[in-house]
Amino acid sequence: MSDFTFNTTPSIRQVWGGAREFGATLAEQPFAQAVRRVLMVTDPGVRGLGLCDPCLDSLSAAGFEVSVFDAVEADPKSETVLAAADVAHDCDLVVGFGGGSSMDVAKVVALLARSTQPLDALYGVGLARGARLPLVLVPTTAGTGSEVTPISILTTGTVEKKGIVSPLLLPDMALLDASLTVGLPPAITAATGVDAMVHAIEAYTSRSANNNAVSRALAGRALELLGANIRTAVADGMSREAREAMLLGSMLAGQAFANSPVGAVHALAYPVGSLFHVPHGLSNALVLAEVMRFNLPDAAQGYAEIAPRIFPDIDMTCGTQAIAVELIDRLAQLNADLGLGPGLRSVGIAESDIAKLADDAMNQTRLLVNNPREVTQGDAERIYRASL
Repeated sequence: MSDFTFNTTPSIRQVWGGAREFGATLAEQPFAQAVRRVLMVTDPGVRGLGLCDPCLDSLSAAGFEVSVFDAVEADPKSETVLAAADVAHDCDLVVGFGGGSSMDVAKVVALLARSTQPLDALYGVGLARGARLPLVLVPTTAGTGSEVTPISILTTGTVEKKGIVSPLLLPDMALLDASLTVGLPPAITAATGVDAMVHAIEAYTSRSANNNAVSRALAGRALELLGANIRTAVADGMSREAREAMLLGSMLAGQAFANSPVGAVHALAYPVGSLFHVPHGLSNALVLAEVMRFNLPDAAQGYAEIAPRIFPDIDMTCGTQAIAVELIDRLAQLNADLGLGPGLRSVGIAESDIAKLADDAMNQTRLLVNNPREVTQGDAERIYRASL
């Protein structure tokens, strides 16, 4: 058995309606005993819907002074992080409240508020040093798993996405309150749900030296929850059972890929998102099937192992290769049934864009090294072309 390391958020609370009691819960935490001033980092959409209000009210009722930074955009820019960090210097704790973008910004803000390192020095793996402010993350979508990952993805310059990876980015606590997700539209529920499935699939089959039994077990359970509930969550957003299962599945998938990193699906999805402003979950969905087909020579066994976790009725008697192919076909059909697709052309991408997409994808070396099969520039172009 290979050696491995597994790290995750030290305190995870799943409480339906927990945002309404957030202030009292926070006041009980050892890491918050000296906290008086709280900064909430969120986006204007979440703020405008009033999702933050119960949490903000409970913080005030518990005696905390609260400031709100609500200017986080999709694919957040480094300038946004720096603006939020300016506010955080006067605060004692940061709360990331929202989707992956808000949580990713909150992570780095908590770090910059205490660090002497400039933001540009943090990009990469394990480069962050020192301390950070106490940090709590509250997801309002079931997809990114950012509440349990030591990763923050930011847009630098005009379109390039870069990652900061450090154990310092793991929060002190994550609150899973699935009641915050009941108002999500079907399209967002579908895209973020498939994003979580991709996290689990890529974690299970990762070529990372740290691919481990704990991550694979979590990925498998995540796929069971997500596969069994995604259609219901999309069709009936008010289903508490489906919403709780999706949020838990997303978190488990996040724990899995935080320790057994993702590969080419994400590497090829990032340029789609940054160049064409396509939501991250949809970007993943649009390239998933063709990346998996490309990976078949080296990942068929792993795909066959997870196939019945997602689709319990799949025929497991027809051999490894056939099972893996059936899994890919069913995932492609699931995307279609959920309204994700039918391909890259549906989001405005043409044949003439493929070379640029492939160029940018090949810069995602942090991710490509984890893919079960080596990806060349030509391979990336062929995958994009097949995904049109």
